[in-house]
Amino acid sequence: MREILPVLGGWYAARTPFGLATVVATSRSAPREPGAAMAVGPGDEVVGSVSGGCVEGAVFELAQEVVASGEARLETFGYSDEDAFAVGLTCGGEITLLVRPVTAEGDPTFGEVAESVTAGRPVTVATVTDGPAPLGAALAVWPDRVTGTLGTPGLDVAVTADARGELALGATGLRHYGPHGERREDAVSVFLHSFAPPPRMLVFGAIDYAAAVARIGDFLGYRVTVCDARPVFATPKRFPAGVEVVVDWPHRYLGGTDTDDRTVICVLTHDPKFDVPLLEEALRCPAAYIGAMGSRRTHDDRRKRLTEAGLGEAELARLRSPVGLDLGARTPEEVAVSVAAEIVALRWGGTGAPLTATAGAIHPSS
Repeated sequence: MREILPVLGGWYAARTPFGLATVVATSRSAPREPGAAMAVGPGDEVVGSVSGGCVEGAVFELAQEVVASGEARLETFGYSDEDAFAVGLTCGGEITLLVRPVTAEGDPTFGEVAESVTAGRPVTVATVTDGPAPLGAALAVWPDRVTGTLGTPGLDVAVTADARGELALGATGLRHYGPHGERREDAVSVFLHSFAPPPRMLVFGAIDYAAAVARIGDFLGYRVTVCDARPVFATPKRFPAGVEVVVDWPHRYLGGTDTDDRTVICVLTHDPKFDVPLLEEALRCPAAYIGAMGSRRTHDDRRKRLTEAGLGEAELARLRSPVGLDLGARTPEEVAVSVAAEIVALRWGGTGAPLTATAGAIHPSS
């Protein structure tokens, strides 16, 4: 959803109705995660996707129908062995979509939500997907306020509390409630779609490899910062637009900035006077990934220095060094792909092995 919101915000500002389909549940080898979205707007323009192309044609028609009728629909697509012409997922998975019309009159907070997401301000949108509450009813929850209603005060209170909890985790998914907010599995289903600020990627060492890693980090949706103590290298013009460039000693900058369990740290300096103090700091702070560039000899020397600095085995085990997966990469761009592949594999529990050498679901339940 996040990547198509600028377009949706433009349609909304122009008061042009559009149909919005959102993945609210998946099972087995579904190609997209909950929160993936596709919209059909003016002139039959399509943005986004909800599958690998298997059901987009049917969703296009559904989106047009809900705009014409003004009523939301809940649809499930799977794979049918019985009907070769049925619309479904060839991957064998199953997705459930909420398809609803979006208009300025019917969704008075949509524009504000889109602005918040674009500006990096956290917000969770809670939408009814099933049960006695109105299908498509929505509640927007910011850390300090709430707009909209799901139908009853008790339900609004319970969903608001859960929405703020999910927002703190950056989590998205279905929750189930009784009509007055009781925790029940057989009543109202509500999809909580959290838009936490993008996770951070901190790249240390303003070298050619850093420019390539920053570029692919930006592509993956990270908020990228490049830091180097050498002002001749740490210049904004050497890096993609939108990447923050900081001139500072790496360990000092990291010690003064916030990280969390989604943060990615890439140490590309491979110079002991920079990377040892930096890794001392990094391996003691929250982060999803800490990788360091260098040869195996550099790694062994680095590990020895870190051990002498007092880091234990549990802390050293967090270090991915030499950085990246074994792709045979040579150029900065190829190395950036290698690093990104390791980050993605670690995030989702992938093995890094060729899919031809694995068995089972390609997209296991996360």
